[in-house]
Amino acid sequence: MLRRRIIPCLDVANGRVVKGTRFVDLVDEGDPPELAARYADEGADELVFLDITAAPEGRRTLLEIVERTARRAFIPLTVGGGVRTVRDMRDVLRAGADKVSLNTAAAADPSLVTRCAARFGRQAVVVAIDARRIEVTEGTDPGGRGGPDARPRWEVLVKGGRETTSLEAVEWAVRAAELGAGELLVTSIDRDGTQSGYDTELLRAITSRVTVPVIASGGAAAPSDFVAAVRDGGADAVLAASIFHRRIHAIADVKRALQAAGIPVRTTQGVAA
Repeated sequence: MLRRRIIPCLDVANGRVVKGTRFVDLVDEGDPPELAARYADEGADELVFLDITAAPEGRRTLLEIVERTARRAFIPLTVGGGVRTVRDMRDVLRAGADKVSLNTAAAADPSLVTRCAARFGRQAVVVAIDARRIEVTEGTDPGGRGGPDARPRWEVLVKGGRETTSLEAVEWAVRAAELGAGELLVTSIDRDGTQSGYDTELLRAITSRVTVPVIASGGAAAPSDFVAAVRDGGADAVLAASIFHRRIHAIADVKRALQAAGIPVRTTQGVAA
């Protein structure tokens, strides 16, 4: 059975790791290379580095910080933020990334996913989807109010959650996979930084429709939340930030909880095989 991955996330703004709630009220959490080295030592399976102000500021990824981060952590590294062209992706890979996350640019020009996959292989292309729940009733438009028969839908936001789009998250996930994404990083904006648990309904809506791996993001508070994301949401990997940054829980704690639930993980020092 495929082993589930535990992935700390480094949200980077102005060269520092930050964390907020629902993408706002950001608090400094430390230096990206130092945190990357710490998480590699603690048994993280992969790392995600997101330059969260690149798209809103209209600039490219901070390659120098990516390079320093990659040199400190010898585990797979996904980098996102500010990648708008195939050439941008090439530069990020050359800086030390193993995979590149596309978000705002992919939503604006979906063909970018296909072009990047054709050049570098779909295994290197991650499409990030920042989703916010909306309630609609059958027969109403996506902006309608929900009623007793409301069914969940999620709108896609871009530019660090600052702008809405016309995309629906589940439909966009299916299309992104068809275009060539090798993996999807799905973040619930509603849950981000709230420590209220992952949106397993959103995750299941997507994992039931795609065959590529899905990374769950947004809302982790305890090891049991990681279990729920995999067991109930169907996630292939689970990402978290604040609970690791602030040492609320260790990566080893999460892996023990997953193992206790019968979910296979890569072994880590301090976690029984």
